[in-house]
Amino acid sequence: MKKTDYESKGGLKNILKENLLFLAKDIFFYITLITLLLKSIFFVLLINSDKAIKLNPAWAFYGDPHILVYVCFIAVFLSFSFLFKKRAHVWYLIIFNILFTILLVSDLWYYRGFNSFITLHVFDQATNLDNLSSDIVSMMRGIDILFFIDIFVLIPLALIFKKAYKNHRRLPLLFITISLISVAYIWFAHYKIDIVEKGQKTILFRICWTPNQTMANLSPIGYHIYDGYNFWLDNKPFEMSEKDKAEIKDWFNAKKENLPDNEYKGLFKGKNLIVLQVESLENFVINQKINNQEITPNINKLLKNSLYFSDYHEQVYNGTSSDADLMTNTSIYPIRRGSTFFRFPNNSYNSLPKLLEKDGYSTTAIHPDKGSYWNWQPALTSIGFQKTIDSSHFNMDETIGLGLSDGSYLKQVEPIIANQKQPFYDFLVTLTSHGPFDLPKQYRELKLDPKLEDTKMGGYLQSIHYVDKHIGLLVDKLEKEGTLDNTVLVVYGDHTGIHKYYDDEVSKITPQESWWNNNNWRIPLIMYSKNLNSQEIKTIGGQVDLFPTLSYLMGINPSDYESTAIGRNLLNTKKNFAVLASGKYIGDKSSDQEEQEAVKGIDIADKIIRSNYFKNYSK
Repeated sequence: MKKTDYESKGGLKNILKENLLFLAKDIFFYITLITLLLKSIFFVLLINSDKAIKLNPAWAFYGDPHILVYVCFIAVFLSFSFLFKKRAHVWYLIIFNILFTILLVSDLWYYRGFNSFITLHVFDQATNLDNLSSDIVSMMRGIDILFFIDIFVLIPLALIFKKAYKNHRRLPLLFITISLISVAYIWFAHYKIDIVEKGQKTILFRICWTPNQTMANLSPIGYHIYDGYNFWLDNKPFEMSEKDKAEIKDWFNAKKENLPDNEYKGLFKGKNLIVLQVESLENFVINQKINNQEITPNINKLLKNSLYFSDYHEQVYNGTSSDADLMTNTSIYPIRRGSTFFRFPNNSYNSLPKLLEKDGYSTTAIHPDKGSYWNWQPALTSIGFQKTIDSSHFNMDETIGLGLSDGSYLKQVEPIIANQKQPFYDFLVTLTSHGPFDLPKQYRELKLDPKLEDTKMGGYLQSIHYVDKHIGLLVDKLEKEGTLDNTVLVVYGDHTGIHKYYDDEVSKITPQESWWNNNNWRIPLIMYSKNLNSQEIKTIGGQVDLFPTLSYLMGINPSDYESTAIGRNLLNTKKNFAVLASGKYIGDKSSDQEEQEAVKGIDIADKIIRSNYFKNYSK
């Protein structure tokens, strides 16, 4: 018995010695570990810098950076290499390095476009990939090549020193040991930081307002593991507690201002309504000239008989343009993870089309793209539009960028508007001015300096000028037919464009024009009605405010929407603010509590959507 015990101890000793010796000599393991750590840090520095383009010399982590957490997450995945023998061990390390690098770069490109990262919810949106290759390419930057340099070195080295691992055996003990130690430390860090310290200095396993903060806290690998966990939770039915329901009711009640009515109430009552959502239309181009040429001459003409909201902000999130559809018609912020229209297309809402239908309006939503793009067609049907028209209803005689050109689209839309039963509400969306703003040369009518023409800003100005031209043609036709005699036309941008996606390139253009800087997420909101006196409204607001503001003008009783609209009536309010999708508060406040309550609206909306809160709503 003693001999057997001794032999078994000796055998265990030999196994441990063999594992430790191999680990000490495994240069590829250490190189990969260090390389992936450096890439992770480089990535986090980028996403916390100017538009994820330049490195900020300051340490870009929030709170105290826990680099050992980064190391542990990487080590867990690298430890799987010890389950492979011979050269397969090295090739596992290289392949994982390549996959990890692709994930980082994909996250980086997605972040530049959407200010968030790739999640499992994104894969539900696969139908959006059509015609998006040019947009993806436009998110690439020269600095991104740095992520791949080590791979170009390691692959040749693996081929040169391929004999170094020819006798390597599987070492499951190393896999188990490294994995367990790494997971144990991650759990310890979570316990210490999130539970004991309660996130006083920094946090790990918690979704922050800004996704780059969560990424910096958890590391890229940790972020995606945590995303997988949240994806699993998100796919479970969300049961709203009685406490949640009471919180929502209290929030809406506290939001009410209870102000006396003013001259704007019912100003547009009984009139037809056309809401035109213009792709990437920013506020800085309104009433602006370049080389003595008006960029938006036709929209500028509308201002002479319009209420012009000049401090109106985009609030879209992961669903971008579809989030604008949602907020305009429901006054509800989009969900915090994934696209609202993809995840919850069948939700019920108290909406603008439903309220207008009660007043005898016919309601139609019209897009120049297919109904599956952002899943808008089923979602807008659930929101309450009686009819939806997508690209299948149009003659696709000319495509630019993502789909039917605005020139052809608006020309074909005009008879649909003119020949329908009145009163009506038509919700229209344009497409041609979508990034990367590669408008064909034959449609570039602005005379720009060649240096500006060849930039993204030049392309943007040309694209907006093109769309403005065809908006003018549509307005002229509707005017001649008399449709505009009793019609309100609302024009706004779905989100910012050049500053949202290419701000880094704008800053490099020489010479600079002061008027194209500091747009600060502003989009124009213009409400045109024939014989209306021009007025600029400087109240700060955002896209969730359009529904209650427009409802007030259309003569809808505020009691019909005050308990469901996150936004407020910008024409009858003493408050002056907007909350961006990032949770940033813009505007005036009487106290920190007022700001916190306004920002809380994003969480309130998230619970409303995930629970389909309005399914059984009655005012």
